[in-house]
Amino acid sequence: MSALTKIAEGQTAITGIGQTAYTKESGRTVMSLCAEASMKAIEDAGLERGDIDGLISFTMDTNSDHDLQSAIGLPLVRWTAKAPFGGEGAYATFQLAAAAIESGQASNVLIFRAFNERSEARFGQPNFNPKAMPRDYHRSLGLVTPGQVYAMWHKPFLDARGMTSEDLGLLVVQMRAWAANNPDAWFYGRPITLEDHQRSRWIVKPVLRLYDFCQETDGGVAFVVSRLDQARAQGQNSGRPVVRVLGAQQAWPLGESMMYNYYKPNLTYAEDTEVVAKALWEQTGLSPAEIDVSTIYDNFSPSIPISYEGYGLCKRGEVRDAIRAGELGPGGSTPVNTNGGLIGEAYLHGLNNAAECVRQMRGTSANQIEDAKIALCAGRQCGMVLARE
Repeated sequence: MSALTKIAEGQTAITGIGQTAYTKESGRTVMSLCAEASMKAIEDAGLERGDIDGLISFTMDTNSDHDLQSAIGLPLVRWTAKAPFGGEGAYATFQLAAAAIESGQASNVLIFRAFNERSEARFGQPNFNPKAMPRDYHRSLGLVTPGQVYAMWHKPFLDARGMTSEDLGLLVVQMRAWAANNPDAWFYGRPITLEDHQRSRWIVKPVLRLYDFCQETDGGVAFVVSRLDQARAQGQNSGRPVVRVLGAQQAWPLGESMMYNYYKPNLTYAEDTEVVAKALWEQTGLSPAEIDVSTIYDNFSPSIPISYEGYGLCKRGEVRDAIRAGELGPGGSTPVNTNGGLIGEAYLHGLNNAAECVRQMRGTSANQIEDAKIALCAGRQCGMVLARE
């Protein structure tokens, strides 16, 4: 049996999650945040530092694998890897962890991400980097912030679906309703109305208002991914449900970019997302109808309807109706971002959304979905399906 076949059968599990407080002014080094989240994940998995033999993060991460190894005292690391960029590629880290474990290169892999992205280095600020010009010619015309980039990229989709700023506002209201009941969320206890959203100032008119943006966060989050047989043994000892990784996929069609996809010929649907989704459903043998709860990478509010539709949680062209019916929010039939997402909880390049999926599978979410057994962690160019045993 090939390693690929074994990965497809879901022979890995997430055994530990850890996170710091999510703030706007941590007053700490990024490495200390990374170390705290990592140690919490190891402890949550019921492991010792000597059990961790793999390290995975993003190419954008400023925390060195070896510096983290020294900071928390890992005796021996046998596997390191980096997923492309960050954000939309967040769940590729779990695909790399599964590859390491299934091939016998590691037994317990630590995935980590931390930054001071509010107090120290604000990712969303204008940035002109001449080295990026071959990938993004529009920078020379002043298109220099993520908000500008995503507004230009997403507007054709919104127009094709007849979606307005009010529709995005209804969506944000639903995300903020989840966050308002999550003690870890930045917007805990602070729901908003559609009127609040519409009164928030334009940042990139006519697409993005202030409340359509994700958070800028200081903090860290980490996971331990282990062999399934080991996770089952630990689960028997702890009495905690095993959270199995049923599948993880990436897709980078020719001409794809992490951010600058407005050069593609057809922006009225998400080619990358639909390719990821098709591969996930084939790998897991599931269908979108079997998903109980989802988290969708939401650096900007339009990212949610694009991926919601791309993963088949509704038919093409029906996402506006789902939003207007409140299907993604509390009491809806397809709950999305029950932690509040990156808009309402925190922005940890999507990995805090993965932590929420684990909590949903464990039954410990602040907004627990009753009898949830299958969870989807959705990004544009990668995705993951988890199951509760």
